[in-house]
Amino acid sequence: MTEPYDLITMGRIGVDIYPLQTGVPLAEVETFGKFLGGSATNVAVAAARLGRRTAVISRTGRDPFGDYLHRALADFRVDDRWLTAVDGLPTPVTFCEIFPPDDFPLYFYRLPKAPDLEIHADDLDLAAVAAARVFWMTGTGLCAEPSRTATLTALRARSAGMGGAGTGGAGAGSEGAGSEGTGAAWPGVTVFDLDWRPMFWKDPDEARPHYAEALRHATVAVGNLDECEIATGVREPQACAEALLTAGVRLAVVKQGPKGVLALGADGERVEVPPLAVEVVNGLGAGDAFGGALCHGLLAGWDLERTTRYANAAGAVVASRLACSSAMPTDAEVAALLAGG
Repeated sequence: MTEPYDLITMGRIGVDIYPLQTGVPLAEVETFGKFLGGSATNVAVAAARLGRRTAVISRTGRDPFGDYLHRALADFRVDDRWLTAVDGLPTPVTFCEIFPPDDFPLYFYRLPKAPDLEIHADDLDLAAVAAARVFWMTGTGLCAEPSRTATLTALRARSAGMGGAGTGGAGAGSEGAGSEGTGAAWPGVTVFDLDWRPMFWKDPDEARPHYAEALRHATVAVGNLDECEIATGVREPQACAEALLTAGVRLAVVKQGPKGVLALGADGERVEVPPLAVEVVNGLGAGDAFGGALCHGLLAGWDLERTTRYANAAGAVVASRLACSSAMPTDAEVAALLAGG
């Protein structure tokens, strides 16, 4: 039997077209860089940079940008076997504007429909999904069919394979770079990246029942305050975390921007980590770096505080760089920031 993946992610992929000039409106930008993008894909890249065996489930157009994404994933050592092409739909492109420290507007070009929303349940390798040590899915995958049914099918396969979303224990997980841990690795972790993108939904009320269904199958929920409010109906960070636990997860991670990160476990353990001081260049990839590093820490069996601090530092490294996928840090770079280097 093939060794299970450390991490399989499912969701958006596309091409990020980022200005090579900061503080300039998009209409006035003269030069751009082309990068692999999409939140779920960036998380897989981030974990691969930390030594994990990762793969992504998504779809592209049958076009040169789709070819580029396959090559980029190979360069990042992310398995692309479940990245397939859709006839008649273009590979998505995303532009941004860069106004540090905290204004980074995004412009999604995903019309008439993004190929990553054409993932079909019948095409999933459910055995691989169920066997993965961590499975990461996103709220965007719930916004349209057939992706919604496919995402929920994958979640149900995880629950069935693990004896329920909350099943845990010791001993699973491979040891990647910098992964010496003192705790027990979490097997069968299912992460719900709340990933609220209002332009992909008619209104929040449409999203909430699908979020609730996904939370019943998830082990970990991760989101910023806006995303947590969509999922729970409350906004205060502690209340958000408690509501996510009530909804079914074992660990709730609430990203609070300039106030840092709150992590709350079902066992009552609570960790609050302040932000790290870096000169912000582009904050758009920080959450994806955080996600990949969070998975790395859970796989390594680190305690909650170490895992949260490490993930927070990985996000800070990327915030100090222009790109997303190509900016994902190595373990040594995260360690240097934590050490004050």
